[in-house]
Amino acid sequence: MRFAHRHLLGIEHLSQSDITAILDLAEKYVDLNRQSTKHSDVLSGLTQINMFFENSTRTQASFELAGKRLGADVMNMAMQASSIKKGETLIDTAMTLNAMHPDLLVVRHPHSGAVDLLAQKVNCAVLNAGDGKHEHPTQALLDALTIRRAKGRLHRLNIAICGDVAHSRVARSNLILLGKMENRIRLIGPPTLVPSTFAEFGAEIYDDMNEGLQDVDVVMMLRLQKERMDGGFIPSEREYYHRYGLDAAKLALAKPDAIVMHPGPMNRGVEIDGTLADDINRSVIQEQVEMGVAVRMAAMELLARNLREAA
Repeated sequence: MRFAHRHLLGIEHLSQSDITAILDLAEKYVDLNRQSTKHSDVLSGLTQINMFFENSTRTQASFELAGKRLGADVMNMAMQASSIKKGETLIDTAMTLNAMHPDLLVVRHPHSGAVDLLAQKVNCAVLNAGDGKHEHPTQALLDALTIRRAKGRLHRLNIAICGDVAHSRVARSNLILLGKMENRIRLIGPPTLVPSTFAEFGAEIYDDMNEGLQDVDVVMMLRLQKERMDGGFIPSEREYYHRYGLDAAKLALAKPDAIVMHPGPMNRGVEIDGTLADDINRSVIQEQVEMGVAVRMAAMELLARNLREAA
């Protein structure tokens, strides 16, 4: 199982075989995580530092748990109270980190490209936990694993990504990954949130949910990212839910066995009906959270192998 990359900064530079390697290894960690003893020693002796410049619950907890289950020494840096707030540059932070000799660095940052910049300045492996509106590779990989397990394959599926595509790094990473795996992708939302430029990714664009959801296999809902909006992108949340929120009536237009996804956190009654989100027959939202730990374990193991081979 070969993974010829020093860092995991995005999906763009991964091949089909790279993606499959991560997912296949993650399958083994799904099994491990369901056992009473959830411990491995593949990262024993290695140090993992989590640097989250943006608040996070799921992703940070998932990376922390993944590292600890693999036997790494895991440290969470409180970036909200860090020297960055006192004026230290990202480059100075990188130099400080180098002096600590970490092996794995997990970074979330509000600015696109910041994680890539850090990766150029540090001596360890870097995993992008989300940078601005750019990419969120492990989220796309965990979504891919969830789809593959639910559908038995990860190719030639009709997949609808609905909502705030414009501000979503999750949407961007999923567009790239699902496109590489030969799926047909539809983007659904108002023109303010699904600009026509996304057609460059090979996706079909719809501004009508009823039309866009016809016969799809997967419905992936996205959160309205109000923190990244600086204008009037929607008339009101009530109107948005009426037109673009997923409910049973809209889902009925998809295939009878279509699955419902959401990267979280959810705004119930805005992007998705709460009852539908909790429907164990259609929703795989909780499975996405479970797959996140396994995927991050797999990604860190593959990067750690490269570290040890280079040493």
